[in-house]
Amino acid sequence: MTSTTTNEAPLTTKTRQDGVGREITSVGATGAGRAFAWLLIVSGALGVLASFVITIDKFRLLEDPDFSPSCNLSPILSCANVMKSDQASVFGFPNPLLGLLAYPVVVAIGMALLSGARFRRWFWLGLNVGTLFGAGFCMWLMTQALYEIGALCLWCCLAWAATIAMFWYVTVHNLRHGIIRAPRALVAGVLEFHWAVPVTWYLSIVMLIATRFWDYWQTLL
Repeated sequence: MTSTTTNEAPLTTKTRQDGVGREITSVGATGAGRAFAWLLIVSGALGVLASFVITIDKFRLLEDPDFSPSCNLSPILSCANVMKSDQASVFGFPNPLLGLLAYPVVVAIGMALLSGARFRRWFWLGLNVGTLFGAGFCMWLMTQALYEIGALCLWCCLAWAATIAMFWYVTVHNLRHGIIRAPRALVAGVLEFHWAVPVTWYLSIVMLIATRFWDYWQTLL
């Protein structure tokens, strides 16, 4: 018997179950359980918080090049170095402005689901694509921070963590309800061990950070 932290009830207008117990939508719209809705609300809110703080500090830094953000803790944990980089404005404006647009949408979707809203397949697929783009963009920014800029922004790390959880559990939801069609064995494995991917993902990031700045961490011992 499979389980998932979302504890989602079948809220589709017309569903059928396959051999691994997932609900497959054939007609109508699909909702979600309270746990999944709260995950979207919390992860989206954390993304909003991180984006807001980074945006404020970025504008202060533009006004005063000598401004030191509160998250400037060391040569490695230095938000200012990250904010001054070219990578911080990939599209010609500060990256966190994207977060201020996208994360509130996720919060709104979570609140709608919490109140019983249901959405059609195209909506869930669109949300999956959007969160995939967000997670991919965060991972690109991570590699730039580690290997090009040589510094980390703690607020950026919070946004990365929130986006990873958001993307993965939207994917789990879509696999569970047959919105993303996949082999039964794969779906069963994902539902049974849904925690394995985000835990491995987070630990991999921690390992990369630890090894990249190992010489610096040793000076703190």
